[in-house]
Amino acid sequence: MMEGTAGVSGRRDADESLLDDSDALAERDPGGMLRFTASAGAQVRESAALTAETNLTALADDGRPRAVVIAGIGTAGRTGDVLATVAGPRCPVPVIPHRSAGVPGWVGAADVVIAVSASGRSPEALGAAEAAHRRGARLVAVGAPDSQLQAAAERARAPFIPVPRRAPARASLWALTVPVLLAARTLGLVKVNEADLAETAARLDADADRCRATAEAFVNPAKSLALGLAGSIPIVWGSSPLATVAARRFGDTLSANARYPVVSGALGEAGRGRVGLLDGVFGGLAEGERDIFADPEETEVAGTRLRLVLLRDGGLNAEDDADEPLAVEERRADAVQTLAERRGVRCDVVTAEGGSALERLASLVAVPDFASVYLALAHGLDPMAVPAITEMKELANQ
Repeated sequence: MMEGTAGVSGRRDADESLLDDSDALAERDPGGMLRFTASAGAQVRESAALTAETNLTALADDGRPRAVVIAGIGTAGRTGDVLATVAGPRCPVPVIPHRSAGVPGWVGAADVVIAVSASGRSPEALGAAEAAHRRGARLVAVGAPDSQLQAAAERARAPFIPVPRRAPARASLWALTVPVLLAARTLGLVKVNEADLAETAARLDADADRCRATAEAFVNPAKSLALGLAGSIPIVWGSSPLATVAARRFGDTLSANARYPVVSGALGEAGRGRVGLLDGVFGGLAEGERDIFADPEETEVAGTRLRLVLLRDGGLNAEDDADEPLAVEERRADAVQTLAERRGVRCDVVTAEGGSALERLASLVAVPDFASVYLALAHGLDPMAVPAITEMKELANQ
């Protein structure tokens, strides 16, 4: 046990047997992170209903904005990435996620600021709301009801979409994302209809059932993914812009829940340098020490090794205008899988499914979200309690 506000406990080696003991999982998850993760579908439905009850007509009265800034940090900041990707290359105005306090210097009366905070008190969202009001920009705020952010929105006479705090911020991605998407729909920037939301919620419900604690590892894709990642340095790459958002989300949850260092990002960027990691001391050089004739399930490489997770999108329509042709993305993903195989680096693939961009994103996020929680539990870590975060806040506020 280390000194600290909450202390640090757990084991360095993952206990694989624990993942098939649902009672032990419940005992090691006192905060209920698995339950919160399973609520994703319900979050979509509740946030859609709450947004429908909010009067957003004033937001669209002045017509199409010059640009939209989504201000927030952490999971709230990811909502901007989701909006930019779901809106796609045909979006008529720039969609700009902003993760610092205030707003960019160019923001003015022609722009819209969407301030997002699960707690309703993050300095980034509060600063953005106040700056937007001062500069005459249109504002919409998303966050916990009866919070500082709601008060700031009321002072600005701006719409506020209440999102009840039912889960930790990092387990509230869908609760925060849906209001952002629907506010953007009001502005005519994104096409998300009620059927898309219903199908996305159903997809998240189905994946939560597949990944439930009582489902054994051999039929539970999240437990299988967690066990594959145990003891490794994960590299998570997305084959498309949509898959890249999911890859970065997986990096977030692996770091916060399981405390694993992660390399995550776009496969296209990886091809400009980071793919070289497959040749390095944690990749091909380490894997080269394995006996090629040994059973891979019985023989592990000594020391830490890379584990590649490839999130593949495949797109909805090969003819869609996109930043890059679908065929190029697919060839690149095939090439990276081949490179990993040649070097003995294990590779897990999660493939998108669904009839809309939002549902496809959900299909790439759900299983990895659960996997990050199961990996934490296998190491005896409480995914809810992160002592370093608490201590950092205390030290920074002294």
